[in-house]
Amino acid sequence: MSTESGKAVIFSAPSGSGKTTVVHYLLEQIDTLGFSISATTRPPRLSHETHSKDYYFFSAEEFKERIDNHEFIEWEEVYKGAYYGTLKSEIDRLWSKGKHVIFDVDVIGGLNLKKYFGDRAKSFFIKVPDIAILEERLRHRSTENEEQLKRRLEKVEKEMAFEHQFDEVIVNENLEETLYEAKQRVLSFLNS
Repeated sequence: MSTESGKAVIFSAPSGSGKTTVVHYLLEQIDTLGFSISATTRPPRLSHETHSKDYYFFSAEEFKERIDNHEFIEWEEVYKGAYYGTLKSEIDRLWSKGKHVIFDVDVIGGLNLKKYFGDRAKSFFIKVPDIAILEERLRHRSTENEEQLKRRLEKVEKEMAFEHQFDEVIVNENLEETLYEAKQRVLSFLNS
């Protein structure tokens, strides 16, 4: 596969909706997919996140220097002082390996990627049946303090308003069914 034939599969959702679980499942099931590692200025969560595996962890200065050098396809300041973005070199790395690129990004990042890739991309929005379930999932993860959790929940309502701008919406009510549906839809796109 050349860089001319690579496709982009974009999964976006509010935090806690299950998009990362879906993306990991798809990577296990579809060997032509390669994961796009995002760049961020936030510190690694606990000890389980690794540079160049989970994220490219940069200082704010390094990140801004890369912005100035036009190294990103898209980037944004998701929370005050916390930047996230997609490096052009990351897409080149995956396409040169003959992979289609799969993204696990926030809602605005997903919309920006869809705009960038156009018809070469399919964007999916993972939605939970209601906000209470989402809050329960976020609390169960125990990755944030109460203030961070409150910020995430405030962001959820704003992000839900963008669902209609995605190519397809998948409601994650039953994880097994969600995984099956996501796999079928992604394979349909890749084989089109």
